[in-house]
Amino acid sequence: YLLPSATEVPHLDLQLLEYPSPGNPLGVKGIGEAGTVPAAPAIISAVEDALRESGVRIAETPITPSRLFDLIHQAKVAAQ
Repeated sequence: YLLPSATEVPHLDLQLLEYPSPGNPLGVKGIGEAGTVPAAPAIISAVEDALRESGVRIAETPITPSRLFDLIHQAKVAAQ
């Protein structure tokens, strides 16, 4: 899967709204990074599931088309 480029992403109007956290002396808080952590493993699991019959196991990212091609080839060689 390719990353979207500027031509595929719609124009966004961004606004910065500051609401300091009362829970710590600096007023800092997270911005939602936890929601992005499981995305890559979920996609990798779906790709592995789709390629289950080929015996492909993905151990690193990114999963580029060329890397998937190599993994499929390696799995076929190992099965023979």
